[in-house]
Amino acid sequence: MVIAVRVRPFNTREKDKDSALIVQMRDNTTIIRNPITNTTKNFTFDYSYWSHDGFIENEDGYLADNCGRYSDQQKVFDDMGKTVLKNAWQGYNVSLFAYGQTGSGKSYSVVGYDANKGIIPMVCEGIFQEINQKNHEKSGDQFKVELSMVEIYNEKVRDLLEGTKMGKNDPGLKLREDRDGRFRATDLKIDPVFSYDHIEQLIEQGKRNRTVAATNMNETSSRAHTIVTIYFRQKLMGKNGESVSRVSEINLVDLAGSERAKTIAKF
Repeated sequence: MVIAVRVRPFNTREKDKDSALIVQMRDNTTIIRNPITNTTKNFTFDYSYWSHDGFIENEDGYLADNCGRYSDQQKVFDDMGKTVLKNAWQGYNVSLFAYGQTGSGKSYSVVGYDANKGIIPMVCEGIFQEINQKNHEKSGDQFKVELSMVEIYNEKVRDLLEGTKMGKNDPGLKLREDRDGRFRATDLKIDPVFSYDHIEQLIEQGKRNRTVAATNMNETSSRAHTIVTIYFRQKLMGKNGESVSRVSEINLVDLAGSERAKTIAKF
């Protein structure tokens, strides 16, 4: 298990309130200062990403490092997303969770926007880049990629690729346990995908169908957990004509935010 934290820039609400910056990062250590007592506490993670300032916006809108300290989307993908890709190609199931308070920037890191692609689209792009490379080499290997996208809202599971809003009395998709002890949603739409552009199109469709409501922290916050699952199947040909099959599931989870965190932690 790998754990990373990331600090984002102040939003408009925080700027209007002249909020004080109480977080600093040094290597993989996150330092939080109590603004009343001025005491600090250190927390060490696998990665501590400073994304609060020190960036410049390129012509295409990409936010790039301008100080040698800023962690951009590519940096986060290199550390986290490439591990997801590596495990998937080796046939392992892998899950990535984004957790944090409403408005903390989870969706930006996981999904991103415009030129600032997040981990999900970059992982999808990486899969097809390597598939295209192997097809170019004419190795004889076969690949199949499928995708599903669901949200869990008010303890109900909804298929985001179906494009229909869930009614108040709609029970949502039913869950069942398979022989391997894993729980799956019945009647879930799993779409075959043939390119990164196709995946991007489906994810954008799913994003438009997410349940969004205004909160005290964010006027356009998703109030549901969103799970994008990539089903990746490989049939690899050996030197003597034998074949080996690998199946992996990549679960990329954008958890709903919480507004119940206290404004000042006890030190």
